[in-house]
Amino acid sequence: MAEEGVHASRLERLAFPLGRSLTARILAVNLVPLLVLAGSLFFLDSYRRQLLDERFKLARIEAQITAEALAGATAERQNALLSQIGREQHMRLRMYDASGALMADSFELDEPSFTFDDPVAEPFIEDLARWTDNAVNLAVGAPSPPPYAEPADTNADSWPELARVRQQGLTQIELRRAPDNTPVINAAAPVGINGASLLTTRNATDITQAVRSARSSLTTIILLALGVSIILSLYLASTIIQPLRRLVLAASRVRLGREREVEVPRMDERADEIGLLARSVSDMTSALRHRIDAVETFAADVAHEIKNPLASLRSAIESLGKVDDPDLRERLNDIAAHDVRRIDRLVTEISDASRIDAELSRATFQPVELADLFANVIARKQDRGETRGCRIEMERAYASAMVSGVPIRLERVAENLLDNAISFSPEGGRIVVRVTSPEDRVQASVCDEGPGIPEGEREKVFRRFHSHRPEEEDFGDHSGLGLAIGRTIAEAHDGTLRVADGDCDSSLGGACLVLDLPAI
Repeated sequence: MAEEGVHASRLERLAFPLGRSLTARILAVNLVPLLVLAGSLFFLDSYRRQLLDERFKLARIEAQITAEALAGATAERQNALLSQIGREQHMRLRMYDASGALMADSFELDEPSFTFDDPVAEPFIEDLARWTDNAVNLAVGAPSPPPYAEPADTNADSWPELARVRQQGLTQIELRRAPDNTPVINAAAPVGINGASLLTTRNATDITQAVRSARSSLTTIILLALGVSIILSLYLASTIIQPLRRLVLAASRVRLGREREVEVPRMDERADEIGLLARSVSDMTSALRHRIDAVETFAADVAHEIKNPLASLRSAIESLGKVDDPDLRERLNDIAAHDVRRIDRLVTEISDASRIDAELSRATFQPVELADLFANVIARKQDRGETRGCRIEMERAYASAMVSGVPIRLERVAENLLDNAISFSPEGGRIVVRVTSPEDRVQASVCDEGPGIPEGEREKVFRRFHSHRPEEEDFGDHSGLGLAIGRTIAEAHDGTLRVADGDCDSSLGGACLVLDLPAI
């Protein structure tokens, strides 16, 4: 188990390397997907390559179709075609003869259909766009084409793609970059069978604009999503972390004991897990305070109850050495023996009362026939002569009264109830034990012919060390813990122990205590 705890701690540190702040963790969890999405900006390079591939195919087809059209045309028609196609397709077309000399140039035959943008004259926003293009290309390792430059020599061999066409007779494509980093696509194709060749040049600025537009749209979406995610993360953090901090502060103050009445916020308005946690912590704190108060009160009561017989015992022992009268010495010995028995009874009862809760929390419950249990306890008391001559009558209203519990502890409740009834009953009086089973419960009532319990005293009799005893009973014969222990055992069995209110045997006229347990 220790190794599992160590592994879990290590995994937690690996999974959340952002310290112990829940705010940082919530932000991280919500931002990681957005960061992954932001990484898709770099994959726009594949989109750019796809556009270039499509444009290469188009340039090849355009060059081949134009070359075929030029092959069978007269010189005048060739010039007209070069001028028309260049103007309409925004290209520059140049035709070379078999020796490589320039025969015609669409830019000389007509107005130039495009010009390269000057980066120096462009606004800052274009500089920023080019800087972004270069950064992305560098990040993804995109190859950088050579710059486009017009050769000083107008011969066909000044262009590598034309030189290959003249040697191989196949259409060639070459990519270069304009001064503003936009792509320039050259396509060279053979014209006819006489060795003439064609060179087309296109400045594909639309490719750069399409990539920039896609990147701009994706960036805008990411930034908006990022803003919304941060706002929602902070809102989520505030709805989770602030209440938790309030709970932590209250729990710390309760732990330190700085303020006795520290109020743990219950957050009744919240129906979520935080609200459930707050109410659980509040109830736990209240129960803990109640338990602490009970322990403190119990400790004070124990000290008080033991102090009295100790004082009596000390006085008797101190007086023994000063008394010569045999009768007085015998009475002092009796007092000392009585006090010793009283202290022994108190210690036994106190020890038993203090460990009942712990024992019952670990005990295994089993089916118990409550009527048979009371009958056995009654039989033992009668056999030992502990009834003070009282007649104990057993009445069963049902054939079976099964409950789930710890037999030895339920016997303790039965003994305490019978002892209490015997103590308050007149000598030779009548005690009635009745076991009934109303609905899903099992009830065992013990009624006597004693003086009864006034309505205002009905809860006090279950307090520890309650000292109201019959006048004829010897002082110290009971610890005052019997009924308190009985109620503790009953509650540990999901039951109750109470003084009956109007449902006791009217023919007896005394007290009637009822043990109520769930039936099985």
